[in-house]
Amino acid sequence: MENKEIFIGEGELIVGERDPAPRATPTYPELCCHSISDFEICNSRVRSRFKVDEEAKEVYREEIIPFWQGRTMRDRVFEEMSEEWMAAFQAGVFTEFMEQRAPGHAILDDKIYNRGLHDFIQDIRHRIDDIDFFNDPDAYYKEQDLKAMAIAAEAVITYAKRHADKAKELAVEEPDLQRKKELEKIAEVCYNVPANAPRDFWEAIQSYWFVHLGVITELNVWDSFNPGRLDQHLQSFYEQGLESGTLTREFAKELLQCFWVKIHNQPAPPKVGITEEASGTYQDFSLFNTGGVTVDGENAVNDLSYLILEVCKEMKLIMPSVCIQLSTKNPDTFLLKAIDVVNEGFGQPSMFNTDIIIKEFLRVGKSLEDARNGGPSGCVTIGAFGKESVILTGYINWPKILEITLHNGNDPRTGKQVGLKTGDPRSFESYDQLFDAFRKQLGYFVDLKIQGNNIIERLYAEHMPSPFMSVLMDDCIKNAKDYHRGGSRYNSTYIQGVGMGTVTDSLTALKHQVFDTKRFTMGEVLDGLATNFEDNDVLRQTLINKSPKYGNDDDYADTIAQDVFNSYFEMLDGRPNTKGGHYRVNLLPTTVHIYFGKVTGATPNGRVAGAPLSDGISPSHGMDLQGPTAVIKSAAKIDHSKTGGTLLNQKFLPEILATEEGRQKLASLIRSYFELGGHHIQFNVVSSDKLREAQTHPELHKDLIVRVAGYSDHFCNIGKELQDEIIARTAHRGF
Repeated sequence: MENKEIFIGEGELIVGERDPAPRATPTYPELCCHSISDFEICNSRVRSRFKVDEEAKEVYREEIIPFWQGRTMRDRVFEEMSEEWMAAFQAGVFTEFMEQRAPGHAILDDKIYNRGLHDFIQDIRHRIDDIDFFNDPDAYYKEQDLKAMAIAAEAVITYAKRHADKAKELAVEEPDLQRKKELEKIAEVCYNVPANAPRDFWEAIQSYWFVHLGVITELNVWDSFNPGRLDQHLQSFYEQGLESGTLTREFAKELLQCFWVKIHNQPAPPKVGITEEASGTYQDFSLFNTGGVTVDGENAVNDLSYLILEVCKEMKLIMPSVCIQLSTKNPDTFLLKAIDVVNEGFGQPSMFNTDIIIKEFLRVGKSLEDARNGGPSGCVTIGAFGKESVILTGYINWPKILEITLHNGNDPRTGKQVGLKTGDPRSFESYDQLFDAFRKQLGYFVDLKIQGNNIIERLYAEHMPSPFMSVLMDDCIKNAKDYHRGGSRYNSTYIQGVGMGTVTDSLTALKHQVFDTKRFTMGEVLDGLATNFEDNDVLRQTLINKSPKYGNDDDYADTIAQDVFNSYFEMLDGRPNTKGGHYRVNLLPTTVHIYFGKVTGATPNGRVAGAPLSDGISPSHGMDLQGPTAVIKSAAKIDHSKTGGTLLNQKFLPEILATEEGRQKLASLIRSYFELGGHHIQFNVVSSDKLREAQTHPELHKDLIVRVAGYSDHFCNIGKELQDEIIARTAHRGF
């Protein structure tokens, strides 16, 4: 922070970049070291191009790569994993987040708006004084962790003051009087925050932004750092400014818009071994919460809740992402305002059920106060704001596990035995036998994933501490323990199940066609899968069109979805991690359903080999034939209060929401889903015809934004396979 180049752009009011300029991003060789080939791809690809000059390549070639070879976290992770773990990983049974990024999904509370970093440093010094070096065997480690926290906090203060100095320099030379005053104000702001508590609305936003930069400089949190409930955090500053006459609504909006630009200009560091498809336009995910309830359980919607939605609507940026927390305590005017933004067609805001989130928090032992002050981060994953280490460790491919079950533990793509020998399905005499075999395979891979992740958590604790994040999270200072060692009040680890629609429809088809109606034998279905239904379209069309499907409020299929979910929950929930916390269930794919589809052969629901899996808890593509109300009734049959997040996508044709009546109906749909116990829902409002036109003529649709998973992206900047998957989602024509 003493040597980073300082950038203050022309006309900007909120200052600070992670790198020397907007849209630049650092590498993190201590996590995963890029190859020269990676840089050449970055420098030459058409979309999401990063310029990498020859000097940078030379430094990497001569110094960085030789030094970090064998020492990166990625190297350490793969070196420590068992043969069985690696076999499952390479087969595409599961992914591992922490082989390319630091643990993320942290969410901030309001502490930085009430206190400055100097106050936290004082807390750290007092805690060091309290260490018992005579009786505490961990005294040395505690002292080292606390000293590191103080150094990190001082570093961020230094960085802010360097911006103040730069702004002061620029003000002296600035000929324009208005800009001169702005630069002088920027200097004043940066001298005060985040060293001290912010005094006004401007300082509050700038203080958060420096803290955000500190976190994303320390860690490659590619999967999310979030400010929490921005409307509640900033409301007192907003009211104070309006009352004193030092702030107007329009200027508050301008400062928020400047903040939007800062978040938007932070692209995620590209992965190693990158391709355009695997590492396209991802930003550093940042989800802004609005609405919900206060700590007293009352309606938390305020003036800033509406202003933030207004800014979101006008800016139309893919990041930050805005969500509303919706409780029965919140007014319909707030929901309808959010739907007005949804109607703009760029996939924001997403909708979350505050009441079900609180129920889940209380179920796992959080206090009522912390539960009410919590909510989602990144895509959909929930955490206690400012008090929880929320770690997403990776995705599990449910349809792949069924495929392995149908081949007695063998992966037909590679011919390798990666699972258990649970029997030849041709000999199964009942559906219960099949599902029991699937459960055994699922349990084996869950165990394998947890076993590996427990090692990975210890590797991060030993080799990749995060002292600045530790300053921000209760109770790391109190416990004198780093964030990665379990210093936070709560320490949850999530493993995301993927492909609910695909695996449910596959099991349903086997139950219906093989065991109930006996239309086909198991051998006939397996032979059809082996040839990818070649010369057997009758089999495929029967599996697709003559079998019950999840997403249509049909208990035949939906009960199987419940069985899959309950099995996963029983195998995973509450198991201890290595940080004093527990493993929890989470159902979202981001974009991994594309990759998982590539490594999964044809499935018994009629899906062909290599095609994408269903996304989130959404039905299989085109299989939700009874309208959106049937979808929400099916999705609500699993117990969302047993998860840390579920993701439900729906797509509507624009004309459906063009009228007040249509928007009112959507509001009723959302309220109904949440009353049924749903966790999350989000919408694309676009026609498939328009998306196909954008594929053909991308130059005419550069501003087209769609909801992908828990984030939005420019449609023309994502890979064709992902484009095709979004086009294939059912476009509802009514309610």
